[in-house]
Amino acid sequence: MLPRAAHLLGLQLSLACGCWTSGCQEMKSSPDFSLLGDYFLSGLFPLHDNCPEIRRKPEVTLCDRPNSFNGHGYHLFQAMRLAVEEINNSTSLLPNVTLGYELYDVCSESSNVYATLRILTLRGTQHITLQGNLPQYSPKAVAMIGPDTTNHAATAAALLGPFLVPLISYGASSAMLSAKRQFPSLLRTIPSDENQVETMVLLLQSFGWVWISVVGSDGDYGQLGVEALEEQATQQGLCVAFKGIVPFTAQAGDEQMEAMMLALARTTVVVVFASRRLARVFFQSVVLAQLTDKVWVASEDWAISSHIAGLPGIQAIGTVVGVAIRQRTVWGLQAFEEAYAKTDKRVSGPCPQGSGCSSNQLCHKCWAFTEDKMPKLAAFSMSSAYNVYRAVYAVAQGLHRLLGCPSGACATGAVYPWQLLEQIQRDTLLFNDNGDPLSGYDIIAWDWSGPEWTFRVIGASTWPPVQLDINKTQIQWPGGKGQVPKSECSEDCLEGHRRVVMGAHHCCFRCVPCEAGTFLNESDFYRCQPCRREEWAPQGSSTCLPRTLVVFTWRDPISWVLLAANTLLLLLLAGTAGLFAWHLDTPVVRSAGGSLCFLMLGSLAVGSCSLYFFFGVPSLLTCLLRLAPFFFGFTVFLSCLTSRSFQLVFIFKFSTKVPGLYHAWVQNHGAGFFVGLSSAAQLLICLTWLVVWTPLPAREYQRFPQLVLLECTKANSLGFILAFAYSGLLSICAFAWSYLGKDLPENYNEAKCVTFSLLLNFVSWITYFTLASIYQGKYLPAVNVLAILSSLCSGFSGYFLPKCYVILCRPDLNNTEHFQASIQDYTRRWGST
Repeated sequence: MLPRAAHLLGLQLSLACGCWTSGCQEMKSSPDFSLLGDYFLSGLFPLHDNCPEIRRKPEVTLCDRPNSFNGHGYHLFQAMRLAVEEINNSTSLLPNVTLGYELYDVCSESSNVYATLRILTLRGTQHITLQGNLPQYSPKAVAMIGPDTTNHAATAAALLGPFLVPLISYGASSAMLSAKRQFPSLLRTIPSDENQVETMVLLLQSFGWVWISVVGSDGDYGQLGVEALEEQATQQGLCVAFKGIVPFTAQAGDEQMEAMMLALARTTVVVVFASRRLARVFFQSVVLAQLTDKVWVASEDWAISSHIAGLPGIQAIGTVVGVAIRQRTVWGLQAFEEAYAKTDKRVSGPCPQGSGCSSNQLCHKCWAFTEDKMPKLAAFSMSSAYNVYRAVYAVAQGLHRLLGCPSGACATGAVYPWQLLEQIQRDTLLFNDNGDPLSGYDIIAWDWSGPEWTFRVIGASTWPPVQLDINKTQIQWPGGKGQVPKSECSEDCLEGHRRVVMGAHHCCFRCVPCEAGTFLNESDFYRCQPCRREEWAPQGSSTCLPRTLVVFTWRDPISWVLLAANTLLLLLLAGTAGLFAWHLDTPVVRSAGGSLCFLMLGSLAVGSCSLYFFFGVPSLLTCLLRLAPFFFGFTVFLSCLTSRSFQLVFIFKFSTKVPGLYHAWVQNHGAGFFVGLSSAAQLLICLTWLVVWTPLPAREYQRFPQLVLLECTKANSLGFILAFAYSGLLSICAFAWSYLGKDLPENYNEAKCVTFSLLLNFVSWITYFTLASIYQGKYLPAVNVLAILSSLCSGFSGYFLPKCYVILCRPDLNNTEHFQASIQDYTRRWGST
């Protein structure tokens, strides 16, 4: 600290203690509240309770008022006296060195400031000397034990910090006191509330309590604890339905407390992070409001306090579980207090009238104790007393090292506070870097099963990191039920249902099932995750299932039927080709087109062979050879059929009317030219289709959520449409010319069979496209195969089967005389008309 700042601080301190130096400097300490020694310790204990009151000007609070004695503070006071006596009688710790003490009653902020300033007075004087060299400042006490509350500890630490006087608090647990830049000389033997808050949140989580209320007490302990608890609870997914603070001026059953009780009725679990005094006021109000069958989570300041458990009617409020200072015993403390009560004590008089001083060093009640009127040393007071006891020993051990006592003889001389602080902080078995203790908590539960109240230790909290170990079977739940009470705004959703938050709290929600194709991941209850492409999920699912690969395989029964039919068609085509070749010079074959029939049969065979590529897992080759060969082959067949039908109609009906056109058609091989040109056009369309809109093997995910269809892409591309449209145009032309030849000679009249076969072709493809628009499943390729097979079979049966029938079954009609007679009959009939 800069010298100028030090002078200013010293000036402020000297002015602050002006009242005391002017009015009380002649008063001597009571022997039982002070002890002479080589080195002094100061102890600050709440021997009396301070009732808050409205003040219009600063004034010193007198502690020793009637009916305000604090038995708990008395046990802490005696624990320090016992520790000092043991150390002074020890031959191993500080041999030949005695510790002295001055013990102060800090019932209020003013008394706390008074005691702290008294500590800072120079040794052997009654005042604080202004000086610039703070490291050489030698106050009366080398260390302070206490005080008990966060407010008092923060004030004392702020005053002692510039002088680096060690201050070891036994009861101030607020996390703010761990800030070393603000409180460089403060240490403590009680765990930080940071660990307590983490322990409470873990406790709530371990029982599944997510809808809670939080109540704190006025002051740093309760307010900071509530804020930290709310922050951590929210981060861990818990919801604070209500948060309230019990004010210093609260009275049981007043209007403010009644409003708080009404708000607490909404939740089952209430966390009470409060000081003992205000916790008592709070639970008096709980009993008056008849709030029962609830779970109360206690902070360490009141968790095992008989001051709270002794309230009339409190056993009906429900279950109390909480965090308590780890149970430790100061051996000999009870006997020490009893021996103190047996001694002959005198009562010191009060401060002189009008002196303006405090009665910090006076305690009439302490002087008046007898064996039968001793305050009961309960578990809570014993644990707190142990923290005082351990704090005194921490100072003694630091002083032991500082004086060089481990070498065998303790050096004597001036000890500056900063030197002692450095030695105490080196005790890494007791304090961490923030000056907090390396200890844990007990997890307790109140027990009313016996004649008197008691509590059970049901678990422990250890750190770092904070971990819980709880035996839940030892807890008595409200109403005598064996089940853990639920504390939730909304019940958990079913599997596969996400939460939709309603209102300000995420714990209040409605459940909505996840859509098909999504699932609910346990890491996020508010958003459904999409399944991967290879997976699927039904509505309201908590996991994804693998999709089924679907392909039109060779082993499918429908495949066997279609393959058998296609193979039979190929055999018929081959047999027909052989039959026509055997009877090539017969009138029937010549009238059917002669050698042109073999081109027609071959084109149908090409289309039939393409059907074999529809089965099995698609590949690039099978995708290329599925449809294009069929369209090309069927186009060749239709071109031949159209040319043949046109030529017959032209010969019988128009050759005599336009003989020049007829001779030009014959001389220029019009039929062959048309077939070649038409086939070339379709070939060009198919090649363009395969190059520009190349069908590739692919996996289709969109049609069915649970299936992956293995198929060829771009099956309905523009190339397919052009090829299909061209073959459809040829079908219409063939149908038209065949229909025009319906009155030709009987042996040349193919209208009935051809038109029927072409109508069957139209119906097949209309059926296919209709089904494809409403069905996109596994058997769509089978429908496509069936449509192609129907077209091929209709073309074959409509044109070739009647001729095969004549060749095989009616050879009497397959002669020149029969054909000439048919032509003559047609000529006579048309000639007579």
